[in-house]
Amino acid sequence: MAVRRLAAEQPESFEFTERNLAWAKKVIDRYPAGRQASAVIPLLWRAQEQNEGWVSEPAIRYVADLLDMPNIRVLEVATFYTMFQLQPVGKKAHIQVCGTTPCQLRGSEDLIKICKSRIAQHMHEISEDGNFSWEEVECLGACVNAPMVQIFKDTYEDLTEESFNQLIDDAAGKEVTPGPQNGRRFAMAEGGQTTLTEIDDNTKGETPVPQVVDGAENASHSFAGAAD
Repeated sequence: MAVRRLAAEQPESFEFTERNLAWAKKVIDRYPAGRQASAVIPLLWRAQEQNEGWVSEPAIRYVADLLDMPNIRVLEVATFYTMFQLQPVGKKAHIQVCGTTPCQLRGSEDLIKICKSRIAQHMHEISEDGNFSWEEVECLGACVNAPMVQIFKDTYEDLTEESFNQLIDDAAGKEVTPGPQNGRRFAMAEGGQTTLTEIDDNTKGETPVPQVVDGAENASHSFAGAAD
């Protein structure tokens, strides 16, 4: 894993908004006394969302104080997971391109070339208009839908050069439906259903509306979305 360091320039301070602080306290209360450190990842994620997409050093200290943790323990979490950005990112989108073998074999290098030509030549550089940044990361967990990228908390899969260029265009101002970008339903075989054939798939090649099957998607959005 590449060395991940905090940005050289840091803001003077960080604190949650009143709404986010109330949300954070609810999350902390889910855990028994003495186990509040278990809330470190959701609190860091909320700090990142509030801080325009990146985690600052004051935010790390602030989360550590909320959870009664040593600063170094929170720093370890923030620097280990690539879901946490340690320096400013593009205002509209920070694009994480999966470069692991399945995605590489399916065209991720072409996506990286597009990032270099349209956003910035080097990873973590912000585009001239301030709207975009990018980086290559390791497995994003949807190998069957390779190649794929992640923008903040959403993934976009089954990309081609054409659909990726369109995704960048749309990300500048339009809402884009996450998931496969070629009409495939979730991770279903490209030729259609091969199992669970008693369940009718009536999408007919159209981009399907995401469906919550077991509540996992709701839980994910609750984790990363608006405060309660």
